Amino acid sequence: MLDYAQLATLAAVHRRGSFEHAAAALAITPSAVSQRIKALEERLGTLLVRRGQPCRATEPGLRLIRHLEEVALMETALAQDLPLATGDLPVLRIAVNADSLATWVLPALAAFPDMLFDLVIDDQDHSQDWLRRGEVAAAITGHPGPLQGCDTIPLGALRYRATASPDFMARWMPGGADAATLARAPAITFSDKDRLQRDWIFARTGARLTPPTHRLASSQGFVEAARLGMGWGMNPEALIADLLMQGELCDLSPDHPLDVPLYWQATRLGRRTLAPLTRAIRAAAAQVLIAPA
Repeated sequence: MLDYAQLATLAAVHRRGSFEHAAAALAITPSAVSQRIKALEERLGTLLVRRGQPCRATEPGLRLIRHLEEVALMETALAQDLPLATGDLPVLRIAVNADSLATWVLPALAAFPDMLFDLVIDDQDHSQDWLRRGEVAAAITGHPGPLQGCDTIPLGALRYRATASPDFMARWMPGGADAATLARAPAITFSDKDRLQRDWIFARTGARLTPPTHRLASSQGFVEAARLGMGWGMNPEALIADLLMQGELCDLSPDHPLDVPLYWQATRLGRRTLAPLTRAIRAAAAQVLIAPA
């Protein structure tokens, strides 16, 4: 029989990156964290945590964390069927891209006041990796699947516009956006995983360019940086429609938006438990995303 307090400690170390941060999250001492991890490793006869900066679970450790997530889903389903007065709100871990979080996901989550959400923020091209490793129960991804053991539901496409301030356009692109100006003009990039700017340049010009860029990992900050003339970038249409109408942002090429398809992928093990949330996610997506073909 596995000790689920030890499994929860293992998950906390992996997610928080250190024994000290795991201790703070669990309201126990770092010594107690160390003792639990050591006891679990000794019992199973294998290394479960790679000590370092940050600490990360090994493959056997990840399998145990995945098991813990699966048990949590089953317990949530049981609580829906039986009057279990545990006093604890269930926690659901989901991977989601920052722009979806900033534009349409939160209303879906807000419809579930009796649930806690642990959101992992990652690029839509990489959020599926969290689900593949079993570290989340569901993910909003840019991958159509299939993913073993998971359901995949198309949600629609998030439309992006290449935007910059009028002053930026006057300085860097007075004759418009073409391969030559885009190669020189400063761009704004969310992170090293963000390919939207380069994808748009290729779709617009056919050129494979890597422009000089700011790195700014904030959806709202991204919009503000563009408004202030720091650079140009791909912003969700839903976030910038008013700024475009007010003339505070310009569309580099109004006839060339970039539509990014999104999918809801969730473990089949939790299909019944997640069904209400899946419906809410689909309804919220329908309000903002371009309907799937």
